Amino acid sequence: MKTQVFVDGQEGTTGLQIFERLAARDDLELIQIDPALRKDAAARAACLNAADIAFLCLPDGAAKESAELVTNPRTCIIDASTAHRVADGWVYGVPELGAAYRAAIRTGKRIANPGCHATAFALAVRPLVQRGLLPADFPLSCFSLTGYSGGGKKMIADYEASPRPAALQSPRPYALALMHKHLPEMRVHTGLERPPIFNPIVAAFYQGLAVTVPLPLHALPAGPTPQALHHALAETYTHERFVRVLPFGDEGVLDGGFFDVQAANGTNRCDLAVFGHAEQAVVMARLDNLGKGASGAAIQCMNLHLGLDEGLGLTV
Repeated sequence: MKTQVFVDGQEGTTGLQIFERLAARDDLELIQIDPALRKDAAARAACLNAADIAFLCLPDGAAKESAELVTNPRTCIIDASTAHRVADGWVYGVPELGAAYRAAIRTGKRIANPGCHATAFALAVRPLVQRGLLPADFPLSCFSLTGYSGGGKKMIADYEASPRPAALQSPRPYALALMHKHLPEMRVHTGLERPPIFNPIVAAFYQGLAVTVPLPLHALPAGPTPQALHHALAETYTHERFVRVLPFGDEGVLDGGFFDVQAANGTNRCDLAVFGHAEQAVVMARLDNLGKGASGAAIQCMNLHLGLDEGLGLTV
């Protein structure tokens, strides 16, 4: 019997990507709701409870409502919203963060799909905190350069208007109240005592994302070298197919001295790189915000939960 899957909110960017990826698989059967009833609670509840896997691709409030509609203990929810990423009883959907995360995804019935910025940040920072190279109470900062597809339908329409408004031609920092919705998960799932100062920047390209974490090495108690940071990341992710630690000091990592933010597009991969010298370093994490940062991560979690090869249907 095929696994029954329902995508609640398949009209949005992430929902559509998940639906299209899963529609190509012959081991799954997609449950579809009458478009006229997609906001009807009873109709949605019927679809949710008929599913083995239910993806919630909705705003936070609607995702909470959908989760409450699920009464079937067999139904596994994978929530792509921000609503449950640090909530009790929910598993955080980044298996590469450690054996406990991967095991919990396999057995849990409530999985919170991570944020795109948060995934990149956590993969870059967590190993450094765990190994004592970066103190948990260090006053960390980071910035993220991202394509406009992460902003949803309205932002996509704004950027793809013809002609494109002049204000959208250059990169635009946002979330300047320093209360970005990914900050709680960025703290909790790295082991930091406080969230970093986080400055996201959206630019005029469709997809791709790179988070940069500057580290003043002279201010870190362990006094690590850039090579030590790189070794910690490489050792942590040796057996992870979807995390690639780029060679240290290799000019081939760069494109004429520039770091290509979009080089992981079309994959479920996160690339990690370390640059610097004896006094300073930056750790950079690059991924496709629509892949490993959204739909790809959700499908990886589904595969794991179902006991399948976690890379089924995904590209490295």
